[in-house]
Amino acid sequence: MDRSTPITLFDFSFRYPSSTGPVLKGIHLEIPKGEVVGIMGPAGAGKSTLVFALGGLIPDFIHGTHSGTITVGAQNPITASPRTMADTIGIVFQDFESQLFSSTVELEIAFAMENRGVDPESMRRRVREIEAIIGLSGFSKRPPGSLSGGQKQRLVIGSVLALNPEILCFDEPTTDLDPAGKEEVFSLIRSLCRSQHHAPGEEAIQNGIIIEQETEEMAALDRLILMDKGTIIADGPPKAVMKDISLFQQLGLRPLPVCEYFAALGIESSKQLLSVPDAVSLFHASDLEIDTSRYQEIIKADSIRTQRYGPEIISIRGVSFGYEDNLVIRNLNLTIRRQECLAIAGANGSGKTTVSRLLAGLIHPDSGSVTVAGMDTQHHSIHDLSRVIGYVFQNPDHQIFSDTVFEEVAYGVRLHGFSPDQVSLRVAEALLAVGMEGKEDYDPFSLPRGDRQRVAVASVLAIQPDIIILDEPTTGLDYQDQVRMMELVADLNQKGHTIIIITHAMWVLAEYMHRVVLLRDGEIIADGTPRTILSNPPLLAENSMKAPQITEFSTKIGYPICTVDEMAACTRRRDGA
Repeated sequence: MDRSTPITLFDFSFRYPSSTGPVLKGIHLEIPKGEVVGIMGPAGAGKSTLVFALGGLIPDFIHGTHSGTITVGAQNPITASPRTMADTIGIVFQDFESQLFSSTVELEIAFAMENRGVDPESMRRRVREIEAIIGLSGFSKRPPGSLSGGQKQRLVIGSVLALNPEILCFDEPTTDLDPAGKEEVFSLIRSLCRSQHHAPGEEAIQNGIIIEQETEEMAALDRLILMDKGTIIADGPPKAVMKDISLFQQLGLRPLPVCEYFAALGIESSKQLLSVPDAVSLFHASDLEIDTSRYQEIIKADSIRTQRYGPEIISIRGVSFGYEDNLVIRNLNLTIRRQECLAIAGANGSGKTTVSRLLAGLIHPDSGSVTVAGMDTQHHSIHDLSRVIGYVFQNPDHQIFSDTVFEEVAYGVRLHGFSPDQVSLRVAEALLAVGMEGKEDYDPFSLPRGDRQRVAVASVLAIQPDIIILDEPTTGLDYQDQVRMMELVADLNQKGHTIIIITHAMWVLAEYMHRVVLLRDGEIIADGTPRTILSNPPLLAENSMKAPQITEFSTKIGYPICTVDEMAACTRRRDGA
């Protein structure tokens, strides 16, 4: 094998026993040493199956038939043992929580080293190094279950880094990370692969392979591969691949916003756009300007929206809360009105999920009060509160437990004492609302992640609560399913539900939210419209956030705009066109 090409696939195909056709079809791929490669594609494209093949999980753990050849490092992953492959390639899976099982952070990182017989002193030193790299210094004794979703994701990355694998493979590694955390992970992978000379004890990563949905992060990689229906349909530098807006739209992928904007205006550039500075230069070179009258109409719409809100429905007064000796929420005060569509944002560990659980009555404040629809959560049961406030967990598999979709959605309705006819009616209405009608008899655990998320929403919706809380509703979904989920949320808000979302997805804040509450260390440090929050770079930087590319671009021009459609509608040529 050519050692400068550690990954080679020649005419590689794979078929699952239950599939009607191959999920990977004649893949030809070479990845040179030091290259960081991104892979994008819609659900069912074969991305995760490719990861399974590279990691040696096929055919021992992932059964099926294969043809062609595949080489990773000096190994044939089809015949090598998983233990052997673990020294060559480290994988962070999409369902990262399934990789956590130890009782503390340090034991999780140390586990693989213990299995390799690393001496205790070297192991302790390596654990501290990894904790610093992944931003979990000081968390050594914390149980993984007590960490936020983003912190858990960092921990899994650390446990994979501990063995110094030659190749790192990430299947959507940053879904639960705040924007700064995403940048740090991508930067870490790039820096590890750039370093060709390593001192003893330093990481010796030869390649990084990243499956992601975030086009803005993928733009900085060396190479981008697009997959669909088991085949590679585009492969090249991100600048070249991302310029094909129609291909991204055809695949249901989110185009790079600045590329989409100029394509909407019919403006082509000899220079391939990826960055905000590129976009600003092309804007001025194309003799464009913002139509201030149209811009003011958009600003006016922000204020008009608030006029349809009803009276106060949630009140948080002087609330503090801590886990053991760790104070997470500090003297919090917040009022939410009926039919608001509000996002709670902030860095990993800022207290977002804790606030949402306080609102739902899943936990009670140590001091202060939480009142929901006139009910003090400390004096009412979760059963009573669930009539007015529903909670959709970040991971639908933590919420789903029934054998069929119908039984899952019906469970809460039955608990509230409705008749069989009423139960059937409410289930039918809820499934129709989320686009899952006709799937009543399906096993929910056999459904794709996006459909399981919809079942979880339907199970809450069937009770017909006034308020719906969704914790990271787009996590783990491909872009098409993310849009479907957020369109569903927007529709529920239009129909009168008060919506509260916990999210790290900045484009979700920009395109769907009406109000953003920003937390830091359990305190509210900003509260305003998405336009106000996202056009404040210092505020965002201080809180591990980053504006969507189109907002960063428009703010540089002097007119903060949240979406590509808004930006295109406000743009005109200086000659008035």
